[in-house]
Amino acid sequence: MTRRSLIWILYAFLAISTPLLTTSCSKQEAVTPVSKTYFASWNECEALTALKQYVEDVTNPQSANYIKAEDRIATFDMDGTFVGELYPSYFEYNMLEYRVLDDATYRDKAPDDVRQAAQAIRDFVRKGTALPSGFDMIHAHAAAKAYAGMSLSEFDAYVKAYAALPANGFTGMTFGQGVYQPMLEVFEYLKDNGFTFYVVSGSDRFICRALTEPLGIDPGRVIGMDVRLKSNKQGDTEGVQYTMGKEEYLVRTDELIIKNLKTNKVQQIMQEIGKVPVLSFGNSGGDAAMHNYCLGNSKHRSAAFMLIADDEARDHANREKALKLAAQWRDAGYHVISMRDDFRTIYGPGVQKVAFTFPE
Repeated sequence: MTRRSLIWILYAFLAISTPLLTTSCSKQEAVTPVSKTYFASWNECEALTALKQYVEDVTNPQSANYIKAEDRIATFDMDGTFVGELYPSYFEYNMLEYRVLDDATYRDKAPDDVRQAAQAIRDFVRKGTALPSGFDMIHAHAAAKAYAGMSLSEFDAYVKAYAALPANGFTGMTFGQGVYQPMLEVFEYLKDNGFTFYVVSGSDRFICRALTEPLGIDPGRVIGMDVRLKSNKQGDTEGVQYTMGKEEYLVRTDELIIKNLKTNKVQQIMQEIGKVPVLSFGNSGGDAAMHNYCLGNSKHRSAAFMLIADDEARDHANREKALKLAAQWRDAGYHVISMRDDFRTIYGPGVQKVAFTFPE
C-alpha cells in the first residue's frame, strides 16, 4: 500500500468518526444537572427573599456587585442565632450552673465568687430574678475558674456529656440537638454558593467547637470567648520562655483573655479572619457591632440579618420583647428573621415545647 493510500484512508476514518464525536459531546452538554432544593424548613418571606437576591447578585460575574469567592465571608453568632438559647438561658450559663451546683466532682471545690455566679443563674432560671449588672463578665471570669486545669480533651468531653442531656422545656431533643434547622439550611446554601462562614460567638470558643463539630463546622472557623492555655507541665513560666515537650498537653487556666461581645467581636474578626465580612447573622445587641462592621464594608455590597425569638407556641419566647427588637433592628438597617412567621419548623420533627421542670 502506498503512502498516499494510507493518507486517504486516515481522512476517510476522521470524516466518519467526527460526527459521532460531535454528537456524543452535544449529548453531554445537553444534560442539565438536577437543581438542589434549599430552604425546605422556611416559609417564603421577606428575609429569605432578601438573602437569595443578595447571593444571586454578588455571585453573578456579570453583576457590578460581583464578589470573588475568596471575599465571600459570612459571620454567624451562635446562641440564639442557630443554637437555641432559651432553656431558658444560654447553654454555657446552664452548664456552669450544673458544674458548680450539681456536679459532685466539683461543687465542693468551687470558690465563693464562682458559686455566687452559678447561684445567680439558678435564681434567674427558676425564680425569674434579674441577673446582676455586668453579668457577662462575671460569668466569664467564673467559668474560667470553674474549668481551670482541664485538658482540652477533658473539657470537650465534659461539654458533649452535658449536651447529651435532655433539653429542659422540650421533649424529643437533647441540649446539643437544640439547633435551628432553617439556619443549618442557610449554612448549606452559602457554602454551595462559594461563601466561607465563621461562627463568632460570645460563648467559650471550646464550647462552641464542641457544639458545632456535629454540624460539620471546621474548628478553625470558630471564634469565641478565650481563656489562656498552657502546657500541663509549664507551671508559672511564661510561654515565651518555655519549650513544650512531646509528651505534654494543653490545659485550661483561670485567666480570661477576652469576652467576645460587641466590638470585641469586630476586633477578633479582623485578628483571625483578616477580612471584613459581607454577610452577618445575629440575634441581639451583642451582635450589632459585628453587623455594623459588615455593613460598613467599603469594597463590597453587604447585608446583615437579625433573628427574633417571637414564637411562643414552639419555643420559650417573649413575643412582645421580640417585636420591639424587630423594629429596632429594621431601623438599624438589618433584615429581620421571624422564627414564628418565617420558620416552618424550628428544631425539626418530633420536638415539642413543654413546661420547664426543676428538681426540688
